[in-house]
Amino acid sequence: MPAFENTPVTPELYAYVLAHNPQPDPVQQGLVETTRALFPDDAVMQIAQTQGPLLAFLVRLTGARHIVEVGTFTGMSSLSMAQALPEDGRLIALDVSEEWTAHAREAWAKAGVADKVELRIGPALESLRAMPAEPHIDLAFLDANKDGYVDYWEELVPRLRPGGLIVVDNVFMFGEVLDTSATSGRGADIRRFNEHAAADARMESVMLTVADGVTLARKKG
Repeated sequence: MPAFENTPVTPELYAYVLAHNPQPDPVQQGLVETTRALFPDDAVMQIAQTQGPLLAFLVRLTGARHIVEVGTFTGMSSLSMAQALPEDGRLIALDVSEEWTAHAREAWAKAGVADKVELRIGPALESLRAMPAEPHIDLAFLDANKDGYVDYWEELVPRLRPGGLIVVDNVFMFGEVLDTSATSGRGADIRRFNEHAAADARMESVMLTVADGVTLARKKG
């Protein structure tokens, strides 16, 4: 087997991928532009254009009705997932910033999905621990502070129904995971998380070369 078997993604090939994926609707495109204009230094935290359709696809594929998002920022990921939920579906969005999530609220309302989303402001770990302990979550999206990933995972997995899915963003951390000499910082935090997730016998996981790396993890049973 060759050591490298992926086709290099050139700008031209990436443009081709975007052209053959669902296009952002006006609310999504407006949210992208607002985020870039108001938060230029933080806009990198918004999910990539390829990820919105992927998240929506996974919601529909799994038949998810109860979603938990850890890390909302300005709301693109929650917007994409809420739009894919059935009428009786609900998404709980966890974040610490009223400023960022004010734009998420506005986007949810414009898209007509505000009634499907409950925003909880505060430390995500506390919010997760306050949720019912029994398995009830169909799908979780994890995209928050990287030093908390292992703790969030440990709160989510027991609450995930059998066959439920956790989607984890930034598992490459812009390539910083390869710096094995680093014992602190985002790259080291994500490297520890990746090892933790891969070794978890409760889950089956695959790591994908999507955007900054995405892990899909399904609960066994």
